[in-house]
Amino acid sequence: MTQLTNEAIRYIEANDTGLHYYEMTPAEARASRTVPKWQSSLTPTLASIEDKKITVRDGAKINVRIYTPIHGKTLPIIVYYHGGGWVFGDLESADAGCQLLAEKSQAIVVSVDYRLAPEFPFPTPVYDAYDALIWVYEHAAELQGDPAHLIVVGDSAGGNLATVMTHIAKRENGPKITAQALIYPVTNINFTMDSYEKFGAHFGLDTVGMEWFTGHYLTEDNLSNPLVSPLQAEDFRDLPKTILLAAEADVLFDEGISYAEKLSAAGVEVQHIVMPGLIHSYFSKMEYFEEATIETVEKIATFINYTLS
Repeated sequence: MTQLTNEAIRYIEANDTGLHYYEMTPAEARASRTVPKWQSSLTPTLASIEDKKITVRDGAKINVRIYTPIHGKTLPIIVYYHGGGWVFGDLESADAGCQLLAEKSQAIVVSVDYRLAPEFPFPTPVYDAYDALIWVYEHAAELQGDPAHLIVVGDSAGGNLATVMTHIAKRENGPKITAQALIYPVTNINFTMDSYEKFGAHFGLDTVGMEWFTGHYLTEDNLSNPLVSPLQAEDFRDLPKTILLAAEADVLFDEGISYAEKLSAAGVEVQHIVMPGLIHSYFSKMEYFEEATIETVEKIATFINYTLS
């Protein structure tokens, strides 16, 4: 029996009343999910935080936010992809986690504001994510970053995009990604694994919520596309070292285990870490889960430092 943390219980009670996001339009859901700015004695002091626009393949411009912990030193680079089911989320929703990642990893973090469904369904978010990765790699020196130490990180749908980047980069002979850190990633869209049965309602991400997200993001004929469900990829060899952090009470728990197992079976070094008593979407919800978010970032930072040593 899963014993939820007090923070998870408080979050569920606060958010399990009234209209749910999946009963709203995407625009209404985005407005309802506005994340308050993190204000805490634990907020790090970074050398700089800069917003920039970059151009992607169709000529559009998307936003990135660059977090630099110190100046005057060449640092590893983390490319971060926020969660939100490909439908909501933005630079602000990922801001606290990215600040912490920059400080605790002593790495430059580039947070990517990829375009969202349903206005920009699959594959646009994937293309934006990869174009941003290429931009970071090509501008590494300008960012004071080391292109040989390139890491992708993401939570939920952002974890999905992060790991999809590793498959594309390998296939396209793109930038060499040193490591990936995946926080409760989407890896297999089929809604049938046991964790959907256990945690499909009232645990932060409902089954109907996942159906709502994917219905806006893609058409049914793409459900098993490896660029949507990377668990369905044919080849897992030569992918980067991986840390996968799972919320214990999460509909995505089982597909995370399956993904870690496939990577490991292909010879990829994997750490699979379960965060006990936590639910999907805890990361960066600082008004509820500050301690758990900091603990998660510390585990990722330890993994990155080990990987680069």
